Amino acid sequence: MPTELEELVTFLAAPNPQARQLALEHAVGYTTTQPQVFKQDDLRPIKDLKVTTADIPPRAKHALTCLVNLSDDQDIKKLLAEDDKYIQLLLEKITDPKYSNADLVSMLLANLSKSDAFVEKLLTFKTVKLPAESVSKSHNAMDQLMDLFVKGADQKLNPEACYDFLAYVFADVARIPKGREFFTTAQAYDGVIPLQKLIVFTEHSSLVRRKGVASCIKNSLFDTSSHRRLLDPAGINLLPYILLPLCGPDCFSVDENMEMLDVLQFLPEDKKRETDPTIVKTWVECLQILAYNREGRDTLRAAGTYYVIRELHLVVGNEDAESAIERLVDFLQADEPDEGEESEDDDKIEEIV
Repeated sequence: MPTELEELVTFLAAPNPQARQLALEHAVGYTTTQPQVFKQDDLRPIKDLKVTTADIPPRAKHALTCLVNLSDDQDIKKLLAEDDKYIQLLLEKITDPKYSNADLVSMLLANLSKSDAFVEKLLTFKTVKLPAESVSKSHNAMDQLMDLFVKGADQKLNPEACYDFLAYVFADVARIPKGREFFTTAQAYDGVIPLQKLIVFTEHSSLVRRKGVASCIKNSLFDTSSHRRLLDPAGINLLPYILLPLCGPDCFSVDENMEMLDVLQFLPEDKKRETDPTIVKTWVECLQILAYNREGRDTLRAAGTYYVIRELHLVVGNEDAESAIERLVDFLQADEPDEGEESEDDDKIEEIV
């Protein structure tokens, strides 16, 4: 005989709305304690939860919460990620500026993006319908998600959503070469390089947003052919957006200040440094990647990077971050080979991975 819990999940597809609502409310708690029950009958409960995503927002909220909690499972993730109609539905919902469950959809997309196959699909996926003009003017899924992330920060687009978890989607998209190409190439619909839209959030108040953006930038930097364009002060001018989060109310000498980038000079006493050690480590690793060749190291030195890192090392208080800082200092202080003798730069990048 089926257990009470096994019977409960069969009501996720109940034709009676009240019965379905009760089943959903009770099912949420079991997604973290007994997730295996949702895999019974060839993942039938998951298929029912997918259908309920299209239900009225209160019921869809429970269904999406269940799917967010369960989608770490590889079988469940595969079922969701391979369903193009379901992806269309998720994109339709998240791009509706009045949809109250948009942040749950962001979380679900972030979980699905752990799958390389899903990321590959997302980069070429097009929606059947354009969203509202206030959201995006592109049919491309990635363009729409970027526009949501930028326009919807701090609930400016949707009063019930901030879209912060899309930063984790972007970080995973940038894990693959095609994803890095997306973030470092101007997009046809607006002529803007996606990374240029993200760098303004490196000191945002949301930890999730900062962490995802930092990881996306780091992963994008593994496309070393883009470094010159990304560092160009007349272009994206990436370096200040990496260094500023690492700066606090530090006391540099006048001479040191004058060697630093203009935006880093004479910072106010209330300047706050990034407090999350994983983000600090990510930013330092970004600098390591940028230092993979002579041109990058010269750019970092000329910007006063060493002074920023020196002060950071005194206060960071995290072993992993300290180790990353020490490796970067080795790069910056090492004697440079004569012109034409540099080699094994790519090995330096591999050490960071």
